[in-house]
Amino acid sequence: MSARGNFSSRIGFILAAAGSAVGLGNIWKFPFEVADGGGAAFVLIYLIFAFILCFPVMVTEVAIGRKTEKNPIGAFNALGFKKWNIIGKFGILCGVLILSFYNVVAGWAFGYFLEMIMGNFGIGEAFGSFTSDIVKVSAYAIVFMFTTAYIVSKGVSGGIEKLAKILMPTLIIMILSLVAYSFTLPNAIEGVKYYLVPDLSKLTNVNTIGGALRQAFFSLSLGMGALITYGSYLSKKENIVSSSAMITLFDVGIAFIAGLMMFPLVAYNLGGEMSNVQGGAGLIFVTLPGVFETLGGTLGVIVGGFFFLLLSFAALTSTVSLLEVPVSYVVDEYKMKRTKAVIIMSAIIFIIGLPSLVGNGYSEFFSNAFKLPGGSTDFMTLVGYITDVLLMFGGFLIVTFAAYVWKKENLAEEISQGYPGFNDSIIKKLLNFCISYLCPVVLALLFVVVVFNNFFGINLLG
Repeated sequence: MSARGNFSSRIGFILAAAGSAVGLGNIWKFPFEVADGGGAAFVLIYLIFAFILCFPVMVTEVAIGRKTEKNPIGAFNALGFKKWNIIGKFGILCGVLILSFYNVVAGWAFGYFLEMIMGNFGIGEAFGSFTSDIVKVSAYAIVFMFTTAYIVSKGVSGGIEKLAKILMPTLIIMILSLVAYSFTLPNAIEGVKYYLVPDLSKLTNVNTIGGALRQAFFSLSLGMGALITYGSYLSKKENIVSSSAMITLFDVGIAFIAGLMMFPLVAYNLGGEMSNVQGGAGLIFVTLPGVFETLGGTLGVIVGGFFFLLLSFAALTSTVSLLEVPVSYVVDEYKMKRTKAVIIMSAIIFIIGLPSLVGNGYSEFFSNAFKLPGGSTDFMTLVGYITDVLLMFGGFLIVTFAAYVWKKENLAEEISQGYPGFNDSIIKKLLNFCISYLCPVVLALLFVVVVFNNFFGINLLG
């Protein structure tokens, strides 16, 4: 393991893996999923799914990685099931595609940070012009990719772990600071009520349940090989089960407190009228700059700059893990030096991301040429739809492989290292049930739902 590098501590692994899961979606997507799904009712359903569906997949991925000390493709080869390395191939492909467009959006966040500290609050009204300014967005994307590549080039403990130990605590402090400030704004309590007061009627709503299930799976970096990769750098003495539980709690916790930050800001902007709240990139990049402007010049610059710096940090913890997946493959399988592997993979991924870079207004073709049942869409959205499907399919294959090909006994043997009492615990029984029956069935159904929704415009949930 030392030749490939390894995490120097358990907390380093937990923070790095949690950083992989925590990203832009925690801040601009999860809070609005909560609001649309009935507030606290959605949070409850989300937590249940995070632990009965996502947690078993996470434990399985980490265990496979630690057992083999290999990348997502090499792991299945090392276990003696070469035909099953298609799981790793799908995972690496998925990670590459996600990073190709995620880096573009991360560049936007970094660009907005610079615009905020210069006091350019009008950037929100010119979002379309900003994303179509090919010189600016290219420069920001290059800076972000270079930063990501530099960190990954420094290795596991000297780069990824070191970054996680700095950025994750900083991220939490920044979010809590903005939560505390947002609570002082007029109408903040209306935002909190909108976010958290439960609508119990939605507990049995199929769309709420489906949305919570989908969000739980996508938010934890499952199905793309990131956790197999990180698991391959984990010491045998570490407890995979408790570490995976901590990673899950980190991700859910940060997403939850992000909502406590966002909704008071939205309520302040809307004067407490929360009947027509819209989330996503539009809120972040179009609406919030105007909110920060109303706080006044100096205060607006500080709060606005702080917010988009937070967004950039959240993105960076994810881009680092996304790049590490293909880099670990090249280093393992082609015996290439890490620095060279980082340069090659970063360049390839950046080139793959060019259509996403120009597909937000600069190029008419990449902005509108892709026909789906819901209408024409841009290249970035199309790639997002494809990766949604790949993630779900990858998760299904991983638990199926662990339960019926590699076998539960071998999985238990690996988990027992670092958790001596695992074989006699109820956790083992629950884990075996989940990966044998619950996870494969639910993930297969969700895969079908996502395919029909993304590519045929059919909502099977009603």
